[in-house]
Amino acid sequence: MKALRFSASGDLADLRLVDVATPVPSADEVLVQVKAAGLNPSDVKNVLGRFPYTTLPRIPGRDFAGVVVEGPPALLGQEVWGTGRDLGFFADGSHAQYLRVLATGVAPKPGHLSFTQAAGLGVPYTTAWDALERSGVGKGTRLLVIGANGAVGSAALALAKLRGAQVLAAVRRPDQVDVLQAQGVEAIALGQPQELGVQVHAVFKGGAEVIFDTSGFWLPAAVAGLAPFGRIAIIAAPVDGHVQLPALALYRKGGTVVGVNSLLYSCEQCAVMLGAFGRFFDEGLLPLPTGLREVALADGVECYEQVNSGSPDKFILLP
Repeated sequence: MKALRFSASGDLADLRLVDVATPVPSADEVLVQVKAAGLNPSDVKNVLGRFPYTTLPRIPGRDFAGVVVEGPPALLGQEVWGTGRDLGFFADGSHAQYLRVLATGVAPKPGHLSFTQAAGLGVPYTTAWDALERSGVGKGTRLLVIGANGAVGSAALALAKLRGAQVLAAVRRPDQVDVLQAQGVEAIALGQPQELGVQVHAVFKGGAEVIFDTSGFWLPAAVAGLAPFGRIAIIAAPVDGHVQLPALALYRKGGTVVGVNSLLYSCEQCAVMLGAFGRFFDEGLLPLPTGLREVALADGVECYEQVNSGSPDKFILLP
């Protein structure tokens, strides 16, 4: 089969399109014919050597949608989707024509999602779902989402609305504010960090009960906008991994920082999440993704390079 694979890390030049043997599933596994595979920034970072625990050689790729062609009879021919920590790190991932994964590591693909759409949702939606779950976002929760126009931020908005939360979106540019407001989402434009608390309190009396920072840069500033006993969920950090946290202000509010890392969850655990919210796509309660860029797997290396150069496009590789 055709696959993207790297035998050394540290440079995208190490990633190549190669011919490899089609994997053979064991008794508790399935073989999925990959119809579409999402490309996430973490896949690019993996090839660049940011995850030292990755074993080599390795086929990268976490998110996938496809059809089960080998495995338990009950699953044969089923359209499935999935994601998980092992794929691309300890086991070969989805940027290939076929993928071997535990039978319990796939979830039924929602019928209203195409293969391309399903392949673009795994990491963003499971990350957002985990952040909202562990931050206690429910009906009436005052929630600020920083970076609400990104993949994870957009997922968080959709899932939070489903939970009945009061949502405030924070984005960089005024035109992004206009787009969100046209969609019925209250939004603010991020300015100077010291202004964020005032902006939040102007909308949420008493502050935000939960702040979800998807950017990695607003944790210190977010404390000022936090309500008593509030939670700040984070999924990223500056390159050096450090921020100056105003600890005095945080503990005086009884605040909590919640670290959210999708790489803590196996394919089996992610399949449970996908099953939990996947049905909402078929019920018309979650928006169908748009603006995805379909690219042949053979051109995948170039897509990795574009993501590494800062492209905002969501690439979907088609084997």
